[in-house]
Amino acid sequence: MSAQAHFQRVALIGFGLIGGSIARAAKLQGLAGEIVTTARSEKTRARVAELGIVDHIVATNVEAVKDADLVILCIPVGACGEVAREIAAHLKPGAIISDVGSVKGAVVRDMAPHLPQGVHFVPAHPVAGTEHSGPDSGFAELFINRWCILTPPEGVDAAATDRLRAFWAAMGAKVEVMTPDHHDLVLAITSHLPHLIAYTIVGTADELAQVTESEVIKFSAGGFRDFTRIAASDPTMWRDVFLANKEAVLEMLGTFTEDLAKLTRAIRRGDGEALFDHFTRTRAIRRGIVEIGQDSAAPDFGRPHAALKKP
Repeated sequence: MSAQAHFQRVALIGFGLIGGSIARAAKLQGLAGEIVTTARSEKTRARVAELGIVDHIVATNVEAVKDADLVILCIPVGACGEVAREIAAHLKPGAIISDVGSVKGAVVRDMAPHLPQGVHFVPAHPVAGTEHSGPDSGFAELFINRWCILTPPEGVDAAATDRLRAFWAAMGAKVEVMTPDHHDLVLAITSHLPHLIAYTIVGTADELAQVTESEVIKFSAGGFRDFTRIAASDPTMWRDVFLANKEAVLEMLGTFTEDLAKLTRAIRRGDGEALFDHFTRTRAIRRGIVEIGQDSAAPDFGRPHAALKKP
């Protein structure tokens, strides 16, 4: 671990899967002198205390950010603007403030106007997760060999971006930097649209009157099971994602709808050649993902923990 990756005091606002995984990984790697956290629910705060993962649990966001060198908002994107307004006057000069949301344009628009001069705003998106949530769901190995995308607004101190890059790298992530708008377009097709499709397919299966609930569960093939795992993701988080990244998602959804219409016509016309050509092309994409190391023997959802060694 480089000295650059270490922060004297790290504040985590929100403590679910991502916040809990950051706390565990940062502790294991010695990336923080102390970790302080807060959560909206008293029950969650009590559970974090029982787990003994962090050094301090406080009741308010303002208390959490006091004297913190790094502040990470681990909350739904729809709440980020209001929390930024709440904590702005209490941030330590020179502190880095970040987040973990999967939409970046809206986060920048909602948070940046509230943040004072002298604070370095470097939004982040760790592209990793499971279908589980809550303080018990995190694990230190979650970020190993997964991408974390940083989207610093124009004019942000490059040294602050480099320091946050080192922090995520020390937790095992591969780090990329891009603009917020480009991030949102890329994630609309690689993450947001697949989640929308999963929610739709599972919902359609649930609504089919001629298929009982027991049959849906009993005869679930691998593909449907994968969709149900995705569709089990936190509904609050994904509601905010689709509302915050509406334009990019609608653009990708339009393209998807056009492609789906082509396949519909091929099936209706019995055009086996068109179907075979399409499936061959998409199969090659899957093989390419595996070849560059962007998949493991098991999917992200419930994947076995990789080995994260102590420094």
